[in-house]
Amino acid sequence: MDLLDLSLIGWLYSIGSGLALAAGMWLVVAIYLHDEAARKELAARVLENSLLFGIWILGMAGGAGVLLGKSWSRPVLEFFCWVLMALLSLSAFGRWRAAPPPRTLFALSLATFVLPVIAVCVATIVTLRGETALRILSG
Repeated sequence: MDLLDLSLIGWLYSIGSGLALAAGMWLVVAIYLHDEAARKELAARVLENSLLFGIWILGMAGGAGVLLGKSWSRPVLEFFCWVLMALLSLSAFGRWRAAPPPRTLFALSLATFVLPVIAVCVATIVTLRGETALRILSG
């Protein structure tokens, strides 16, 4: 069952991940240029930031692979979707727990962002496991 078009998936993840990488690089440079305390805080989170950049690179590579019809793009993009859903859920839960009560309105605002992203990721995974993707991205 194809929920999404493969070219839409390819462009969505290539452009979305590219924008996320560009925003991340811009933020890292801006923080680095801010002051000494900000540089120390940034240096303390080098591993976390590197892993995040690596994950977004996987998303961009998976999207480009789908556009080019490469067989390796299916597992790469599916892995990216699973990781994105897990990180997004953990981040949202952490932000919700840190928010002062009452948290109902904050939970609704988080859900309006998190649920559509998870829905697109699930639709992508289902599409990548479908017959069309298996046929097109088989080799």
